[in-house]
Amino acid sequence: MNVVVAVDKEWGIGYQNRLLIAIRADLRNFARLTKGKTVIYGSKTLETFPDKAPLKNRRNIILTRKPDLAAENAETAGSIEEVLSMVVKEDPENVFVIGGGSVYAQLLPYCDCCYVTKIEDSFEKDVFFEDLDKNGAWELVYRSSEKKTDPDSDGTGDISYFFTKYRRKKDENEQKGK
Repeated sequence: MNVVVAVDKEWGIGYQNRLLIAIRADLRNFARLTKGKTVIYGSKTLETFPDKAPLKNRRNIILTRKPDLAAENAETAGSIEEVLSMVVKEDPENVFVIGGGSVYAQLLPYCDCCYVTKIEDSFEKDVFFEDLDKNGAWELVYRSSEKKTDPDSDGTGDISYFFTKYRRKKDENEQKGK
């Protein structure tokens, strides 16, 4: 499975159930990565979507503790085990965890790749993603050239950001083919 997340300098991801900043190029990158794929997220993340509706052109799985939650064009799961059973037959490359904080934390151990938009600024935040730079199980395998926000499309300009990709390191037994 994969993760898609945007983080600030301290690996913050949200404040009061909202993204820290909406960058049009990041939203396009998110769509490019996830369209036609399976996305897994929590019910609080669903509430942040336009019209509180599941994402179009994707298989939506909502991890929730609300057994009565019903969303058109979405499936619900009440546990990590249930989520995993729902995607067991899918190619892991086509499954993306997209938030929020508790869903990321619960599913990160099952993921092998993280697509992280790293925003070179600090924002007020109350939700964080694990700092993969400090986690020895992960390695940075790609970093784009520096990008800048556009005041016309992003509401603010001159904030640097990078598209990055992290891979889970293989342990010695996996590397030796054991």
